[in-house]
Amino acid sequence: MAYSLHYFHAKVQAAIEAWPVDVLADYARLVELLVEYGPDLRLPHSRAMGGGLFELRPRGRSGTGRALYCFLTGRRVIVLHAFVKKTQKTPDQDLKKARERMKEVTQNG
Repeated sequence: MAYSLHYFHAKVQAAIEAWPVDVLADYARLVELLVEYGPDLRLPHSRAMGGGLFELRPRGRSGTGRALYCFLTGRRVIVLHAFVKKTQKTPDQDLKKARERMKEVTQNG
């Protein structure tokens, strides 16, 4: 049974839709894999960030995107935060924002 994909807020989805077209195309491909395989999706497509937080790793010639997500009961995937990466390391402020949002959605179910 497949997983369902949801966004924390419409702004998260809008941020992703504003990505360069090649990164967005790879994101769409990775989302299909994520919905099919759920937590079994691993590197190079997805990486565990610890504490139940994961990152989807779409790439293109024009850059690299990151979509931070978690899983909720009922086979739901919640995309918490998304950004285009500008450095090698995922910025702490982006991780913090995603962790705060994850805490909010896991408390509210």
